[in-house]
Amino acid sequence: MMTSLDIPTMPEPPEATLLAAEPTFVPDEALARWMRHVFVEDGGVLLNVDHKHLQQATLGVLWASEMRTKKGRVTLGTAELGRPSGSDAWKKGRAEQQIRGWFGGVPDFIITLYAPWFEQAGAVARCAVIEHELYHCAQATDAFGAPAFYKSTGQPKWTVAPHDVEEFIGVVRRYGAWSDNLKALVATAQRGPTLRQAEIQGVCGTCGTTYS
Repeated sequence: MMTSLDIPTMPEPPEATLLAAEPTFVPDEALARWMRHVFVEDGGVLLNVDHKHLQQATLGVLWASEMRTKKGRVTLGTAELGRPSGSDAWKKGRAEQQIRGWFGGVPDFIITLYAPWFEQAGAVARCAVIEHELYHCAQATDAFGAPAFYKSTGQPKWTVAPHDVEEFIGVVRRYGAWSDNLKALVATAQRGPTLRQAEIQGVCGTCGTTYS
């Protein structure tokens, strides 16, 4: 199905991740292409120049059947470097073999999404979670704040970026927007979203429910 802008709608989570009786992970090359086509590549209908560096990166996307919690909260998505880390050669080797089996190689980043939530979520919520994970997929910077590259290959150095703001609601309730980052977040929220609901629904292909 295509939209009036000739943009393919977002691929849906596979049934294998919605009906699984045990933890199941399914790679989705079509969804990785959709993310690039919509948010990263020049001319994308929801192009965000903040993701421009990802035009040089490879993305692997996984659907997950299993709910993941961290610090008592459900995780809807994660972004991580594609190449396994650690000093244990066998653990790294096993993990890399699995990754190559999923993607045919080792991508620069792997984004994992919780399939049951995406299956029922509205267009705005879906796109917000996906862009959240894309923001984590960053290029490292040097000591002067410039984009970093490997001297031997000239390729970008990739890293996982932290959140812009880390704070408790209770602290903000008591002390307000006490930091520059919080002040910027509040000001941005007050200005309102830059994307129209119809734009997002058009590329997401969901039922048109609103994000609350």
